[in-house]
Amino acid sequence: MRKIIFLLAVLTLGLFSSAQAQIQKPAPAQKTSFKITGRFFENGGSLPSKFTCDSLNLSPGLKWEGAPAGTKSLALIVEDPDAPNGDWVHWVAYNIPATTNSLDEGVPAIAKLPNGTQQGVNSFGKSGYGGPCPPKGKGIHRYFFQLYAVNTTLNLSPKSTDSTDLKQALEGHILATAQVVGKFGH
Repeated sequence: MRKIIFLLAVLTLGLFSSAQAQIQKPAPAQKTSFKITGRFFENGGSLPSKFTCDSLNLSPGLKWEGAPAGTKSLALIVEDPDAPNGDWVHWVAYNIPATTNSLDEGVPAIAKLPNGTQQGVNSFGKSGYGGPCPPKGKGIHRYFFQLYAVNTTLNLSPKSTDSTDLKQALEGHILATAQVVGKFGH
């Protein structure tokens, strides 16, 4: 009888240990080839002046690839974390069609583009892109172009949506992110 109880205890302990090991295993990291690049600047490189307030203030051309399966739309936020008063938002765009793999140079600064892309409000208080315009003599600033692959389309009003609203709406819907950084300053 003792042998049977001992064998049952060993079996129970073995099953429990195996179950614990399975519970504690971290989920495998998803590999993604989701990438964004600037058409006219290298990652970590300088933004040409035509994309800044010193010149034409055009949005730079961007291209991407590798959005994961299940992507229904894309969202873009461009921020300058080096601004004197904290993050300065230069561009908020969302509901970019999943079939799209780029934004051309000089996207019109309107709330809704013909392809359905919506542009929210930047820190300048306007829809669309507002180029880098750091204070003179304050050094080089970094501009993070953050692209999100999203598993839904978002029901937001572009005339009142800022980066905070967009980030909240994206919670729980992001499949992958990609980023490219440009620099500009005086």
